[in-house]
Order: sequence, then structure tokens, then C-alpha cells
Amino acid sequence: MEDPQRPRSHTVTTTASSFAENFSTSSSSFAYDREFLRTLPGLLIVAEIGLCFNSSAFVLYLSAAVVDASSVSPERDSHNFNSWAASSFFAFLVTICYAGNTYFSFIAWRSRTVQ
Repeated sequence: MEDPQRPRSHTVTTTASSFAENFSTSSSSFAYDREFLRTLPGLLIVAEIGLCFNSSAFVLYLSAAVVDASSVSPERDSHNFNSWAASSFFAFLVTICYAGNTYFSFIAWRSRTVQ
């Protein structure tokens, strides 16, 4: 008579990974592909990074300029008022420059995605 087969327990077999043995931390392992940046996907990534940077800088500078302008109050010391007014003016000037740069980055990104 045959013995009925008992259910086997679940076993897990592990092996050593060859990836861990071949992995090296030399600079050539982590070097980026310079040719990738010259391809269309590489240019799109660079344009998206520029667009994100310029738009976030615009938002941060705008909030700083609004806080700076709202803190200006005419006091007896006119030099202090003039300094605050000048800093508010230049804060808005930088904000306008980042807004323009964001617009041009968006146009460049949009023209590359249409192609």
C-alpha cells in the first residue's frame, strides 16, 4: 500500500544575488549619460526643471514682496521709510523678472512637447 502524501510545509529557498556582488560605488556607476541631455526627452526634462524652478521662485518672491510691501509704514525717520520702500520696489522687480522667465520657460517647454 502506498502511503498517502502528506501536505508539505511551505518552504522558501533563497539564493545569493549576483547583483550585490557586482555592484560597485565607483563614479562610473553613477555617471549620467551626457548624450541623453542632447535627446528630445533629455531636453524636455531640463525644460521642466527650469519651469518648476522659475515658477516656484516666482511664488516665493511674490510672497516675500507682498510681506515686504505690507510692512512699510511712514514713520518719523524718513530714511527708514525710504529704505523699506526701495526694498519693496526691488522685490517686486525681481518678482516680475521671475514671472517673465517662467513665461518663457513655459513657452519653450510647450513648443518642445508639441513637436
